[in-house]
Amino acid sequence: MMAEGALDVSRETLGKLEAFAELVQKWTAKINLVSKASVEQVWERHILDSAQIYDLAPAKGHWVDLGSGGGFPGIVVAILSQGAAADHKFTLVESDQRKAVFLRTAIRELNLDATVLSERIESIAPLEADVLSARALADLSDLFSFASLHLASDGLALFPKGEKWQKEIVSARELWSCQIDAIKSRSNPKAAILKIKDIVRV
Repeated sequence: MMAEGALDVSRETLGKLEAFAELVQKWTAKINLVSKASVEQVWERHILDSAQIYDLAPAKGHWVDLGSGGGFPGIVVAILSQGAAADHKFTLVESDQRKAVFLRTAIRELNLDATVLSERIESIAPLEADVLSARALADLSDLFSFASLHLASDGLALFPKGEKWQKEIVSARELWSCQIDAIKSRSNPKAAILKIKDIVRV
């Protein structure tokens, strides 16, 4: 399995990631957590892609994952945090009730310390996240709007973006001021993970 050489984690953590991959494959047949085309490459397309976000975050604090869907990156980073004995509290936000049930099932079966909020992002009271992540959820301008609601003033946003990430930054800067550090994605050299701080509407 590709994961063995691609992730430097304990055997126990790897076992939990493998168990999670099996859950995703099983549930995708019922509720389409990820696309049918990508479910067979769940490690490369989703787990490894999500795992690279973890290394960019501080080792403690309240981590909020918006639009968690099939648990990417929310469940993956919760597993990695547990394996590293880091001091994180996880909140996963997912308005789709069926996906929220999946997330709660994964948390229970994998014995993770995380909470699922099955509400719309805009309707939740401010979460004051130290770390805010969102993968394949919305364009950068919309993500900044969510961050203005839920990211603590000194918090860090981690948004993986596809090949058009530079255009999204240009567009977002018409409405928002922020500090952005773009890190090349290890799973797609044309993609990037955006580390963002000090998000303020202009």
